[in-house]
Amino acid sequence: MSTSGEQRRAQIIGTGLIGGSVGLGLRAAGWHVSGTDRDPETATAAVAVGALDQVGSDPAAHLVVIALPVGAVAAAARGALRSHPHAVITDVGSVKAAIVEAVGGGRFVGGHPMAGSEQEGIAGSSATMFRGATWVLTPVVNTDPEAYATVHSMVGSLGAEVVTLDPGEHDSVVAVISHVPHLTAATLMRLAAGRADRHGALLRLAAGGFRDMTRIASGHPGIWPDICAENRDAIVSALDELIDELGAVRSTVASSDRARMLGQLDAARQARLNLPTTAPRAEALVELRVPVSDEPGRLAAVTTLATQLAVNIYDIELAHSAEGPRGVMILVIAAEAAAAFVEALDALGYRSSTRSLG
Repeated sequence: MSTSGEQRRAQIIGTGLIGGSVGLGLRAAGWHVSGTDRDPETATAAVAVGALDQVGSDPAAHLVVIALPVGAVAAAARGALRSHPHAVITDVGSVKAAIVEAVGGGRFVGGHPMAGSEQEGIAGSSATMFRGATWVLTPVVNTDPEAYATVHSMVGSLGAEVVTLDPGEHDSVVAVISHVPHLTAATLMRLAAGRADRHGALLRLAAGGFRDMTRIASGHPGIWPDICAENRDAIVSALDELIDELGAVRSTVASSDRARMLGQLDAARQARLNLPTTAPRAEALVELRVPVSDEPGRLAAVTTLATQLAVNIYDIELAHSAEGPRGVMILVIAAEAAAAFVEALDALGYRSSTRSLG
């Protein structure tokens, strides 16, 4: 980590769409960013678009961000821990449990920005890609609290909002909201393309609903074999549930059960309308101070509780005590969420206090 007044330095491993966007965002926030890519021309292009200050490894980096296909992340993270013994390491992979298990906690903090683009590669990167997006962090029992705070601060500087999840819970959730939707869109697209061989006008007639539902099928296919291999069990489980649900819909259609169909469609409509939207940051903020002992898992317990209560942590800081193995977590949250969060913390034995920042 950088000392006060020292320019923060980051190393990006993998300078494609996401890695390039991280680099652009960090440079805009004042970081010095170096980077490497398996394709030297891609790294050179990253310099040209402004995502990197220079190509190459930076041994003085305070933060290393690994933006590789998920199957390559664990080995790269272990290598970064060796080559950068004082840096914080994080990644952007969409599968977390296998990676975190292989790498461990300590200075490694698993991450997954829930953002992307219709464009591909470094040419599609953007400094604003993560503004308003959700960025999942997956600390574990032995995650270094200061490492977590560093990554949390970095994510916040890119305009994203942090959600903390257990690695396994993350994988179960993204199987339903990301991985299976992509596979479903690709399957529907293949079905339509197959019928287009017999009905030449079919794809020409495809209108808004079909295009909206299959839009994600246009994403680059190269990342998906690794994702499906690393998150196989959760994806298969979610596919099984989807198949069961489609079977229920098939039964409803086959039986011409109008009441049941209306119920199924209305339930889906209400669930869709209730999806959370990106809200503006609250103007009324409070500083929540949570005394914690220097024991494994304390930080993860507090941040995971925040996620369970839908409390967004806008900033986090660790203040160490000079009087023993204790410290204070200083969290910045919306004032309207403070009372419920404090009550839940009290129930777990944390004696917290708040101070208005307004």
